[in-house]
Amino acid sequence: MRSVLKLEIEEAKVMIAAGIQAAEEAQAAETICIVDEGGYLLALERMNGARNTSPELAMAKAFTASGHRRSTHLFNQPGGPATIHGEAFGIHAMMPGKFAIFVGGFPIVVNGQVIGGVGVSGGAGEEDIAVGVATLKALQQHLGDQFEVLTDADIKK
Repeated sequence: MRSVLKLEIEEAKVMIAAGIQAAEEAQAAETICIVDEGGYLLALERMNGARNTSPELAMAKAFTASGHRRSTHLFNQPGGPATIHGEAFGIHAMMPGKFAIFVGGFPIVVNGQVIGGVGVSGGAGEEDIAVGVATLKALQQHLGDQFEVLTDADIKK
């Protein structure tokens, strides 16, 4: 048996605030979504001017990252599992509308445990990545040195 860490609304709010700040600095209108370890919504904020499709995309990215324990852009990199010869080719078709295999989703990994996911949608790919990484760094700062949060863009757990 092991102890389990649980992401709560207080942490999600810290992450959303940091994501909005990073998006504003990049002049990108983003939607930022935080889900728990099961992929269920904890918090979502759509910035003024964000596309009307970005909430659904952000939720799908967060769900995918949490459930599959990897950054969503890793699915389509050369040799990635969702590419034409990869072991997960077509995986996004198994869960239509819930599974995203493009830039902007990151698992939230604390002390080696995937405790949720973050999804960012609305900017260019580089902007979505920068905003997602900012949310993870904010969580690390909020939790302090007694916890280790993975804050790289390329997370595969």
